[in-house]
Amino acid sequence: MTEIVCAACDAVLSAPLSQVALPGHAHQTWGNGVLLPVLMEPGTYAVEPEPYGPPWRTWSDVGEEEAAARGVFAPVHALSYGDRGAIVVAPGDTRGTVLIPERCGGYCCGLDGGDGPNLACEQCGRAVATRVDDCSLWQAVWFAPHAVRRLGDDAPAGRDLGWEVLARPGWGAPPVDLSGVWSRRWEAVVGAGLAHLVAASGGTPVTVPDGLLAITFGRVLGALLPPGGPVKRAALAGPGLHAAGPAPDIALVPRHPRTGEPWRTASSPVAVALDAEVWAYLALGFRDERFRAPATGGLPEGVLRDDPLPLRPAGHFWPDPWVFIRTLARLPAVRQPWLRSIYDRVTDRPFGWPGL
Repeated sequence: MTEIVCAACDAVLSAPLSQVALPGHAHQTWGNGVLLPVLMEPGTYAVEPEPYGPPWRTWSDVGEEEAAARGVFAPVHALSYGDRGAIVVAPGDTRGTVLIPERCGGYCCGLDGGDGPNLACEQCGRAVATRVDDCSLWQAVWFAPHAVRRLGDDAPAGRDLGWEVLARPGWGAPPVDLSGVWSRRWEAVVGAGLAHLVAASGGTPVTVPDGLLAITFGRVLGALLPPGGPVKRAALAGPGLHAAGPAPDIALVPRHPRTGEPWRTASSPVAVALDAEVWAYLALGFRDERFRAPATGGLPEGVLRDDPLPLRPAGHFWPDPWVFIRTLARLPAVRQPWLRSIYDRVTDRPFGWPGL
């Protein structure tokens, strides 16, 4: 296990933690007045490889060449010039910190981190982290990498680190919240995956199998990519799946839930990685729901109970366009004219997918 400590005085600032992959929805935002839940699972932390937080510089100030050197290849509103390597944890896993009152600004319902680090080490007073809990933002504490150190061997403390964890029954994240709306986490993960999938298409149509993949990816793929020409086939691949028929042109594979490394497949030339819990539900969880049907008397073997029936949202699924834009801007392929055209179309109309 790992503890986060103050770099100035060695005070312990966190509970014992295990490292996991940075969630794909870490930078998702969702509307004024919408309170999003906690980003990280209790007892876990993740590391942000990109710059995080202020200071910010506009695209016009930075310029295309410098932005590309920082890993951004299409115009964005602003680029972070904060430090790389911020450590994100659940707010409940912090220890020995106090708020810095003059840095507690927020847009509406809480703290947004716009003023920089707003948590100080209780023992020495050094600014060490930024708490974020305003509406539209996933609740988290981001430790500044220059202000803290990690102590411990980072052993998983009983967590299963093999790919077999994805095949555990009920492990995947369901696509519908208990409130009956599409999961915002799914909208973010599919938005990011869609950006990679469109880039991998080469500008030709891409098909996905019927079912939940078609519901989440299919409609927007059809709207963004031009009709005609050779068609590429995308399908799920990964641990626990046995391919039937020829390998897909593009494999949708999981990222390891702890390391973030994508599943390696030799059968498909191109792979697009999805968050492990979303992939697990797409690949292994959704098939169980297809057995659910009203039944009377004794239930046949292999048929699940029909009470309650799976939640079904009222509207269409829409991938998060802001996550799509953010992800696509960080792919070098976006500099190709055909893909830049798609980027510009979505950026110009972020509240409604072009063509739908």
